[in-house]
Amino acid sequence: MNDKELYQTILNNYPEILTVEEMSKVLGVSVKTGYKLLKEKKIPSLKVGRSYRIAKVNLLSYLKINIKSA
Repeated sequence: MNDKELYQTILNNYPEILTVEEMSKVLGVSVKTGYKLLKEKKIPSLKVGRSYRIAKVNLLSYLKINIKSA
C-alpha cells in the first residue's frame, strides 16, 4: 500500500470538513499543536465563530499527498 492509499484509508472514516480535534488525532499531535499549525497558517482553515474547520483536502496537502481526480 502506497502513502496515498494509506492516508485515504485512514481519513476515510472522517468527514470532508474536520474539527481541530479530528485533525490533531489524524496527525497524532496534541490539540494545542493543532491550533498552533492553524494559527501559523501551515494548514489552511476556515474560522466559523470561535471554531476552526479544516477541509480534508487541505490536510492531505499539508501531508504532501497529491490527490488526483479518479
